[in-house]
Amino acid sequence: MHTREEQLAAFGRLLDIMDDLREKCPWDKKQTFESLRHLTIEETYELADAIIDSDIQEIKKETGDVLLHMVFYAKLGSEIPKEKGGWDIADSLNSICDKLIHRHPHIYGDVEANDVDTVKSNWEKLKLKEGNKSVLEGVPRSLPSLVKAYRIQDKVRGVGFDWDNADQVLDKVNEEMEELAVEVEAKSDRVADEFGDVLFALINYSRFIDVNPDEALERTNIRFVKRFKQLETLIKTDNKDLGEMPLKEMEEYWQRAKKLVG
Repeated sequence: MHTREEQLAAFGRLLDIMDDLREKCPWDKKQTFESLRHLTIEETYELADAIIDSDIQEIKKETGDVLLHMVFYAKLGSEIPKEKGGWDIADSLNSICDKLIHRHPHIYGDVEANDVDTVKSNWEKLKLKEGNKSVLEGVPRSLPSLVKAYRIQDKVRGVGFDWDNADQVLDKVNEEMEELAVEVEAKSDRVADEFGDVLFALINYSRFIDVNPDEALERTNIRFVKRFKQLETLIKTDNKDLGEMPLKEMEEYWQRAKKLVG
């Protein structure tokens, strides 16, 4: 691994390159916070894909791409006059350093926290002392709904608003399923609400069994795509038409596909 001096030199090299690109490259000169936003989101998802795939080399590459975007935002910030709120990469780095030190009094202070739950609880309490009106203020509005639900539940857990054990949550899941079934049977206008409650309860349960629901669902998506593509290949090999096939025969091919790709 590289020494700290080599790491700092590499970061300085990126800053120098960013300066060059902003000054000389037509594309880089045109970029704004707004124009970079969707590209940053895309890069973040590419990093997430690499993590899901456990591809260490791709994680390394995508981490660099995300870092470039952070440096680009800091470069844009440095072009804003100081009196109008301008800032540079040092301001960003010092800000996060100060926050980390303040939020970890068990490391940099005299507070004791020997387990993860205590650390999280202290974190949320400190945020409220800093002026946050709600523990939920830190949950981005634009998060995908499934991820947002997980973060909401994790946040309120930090201040003690949570179930005691997994069995209680599983009971809640079953209760919500029963309520959904009633509304579906009645064809009421509350079906969507009750379906959302089921999902919320399942996401709650995922926390208690140490499963990230977004990652679990994505792994299922990947497995389904692999199996279905294998099913299509098997059907084409047998010179049959998927669109004309009865469901029972599709199921037979599906079981064959599962054995082949897992």
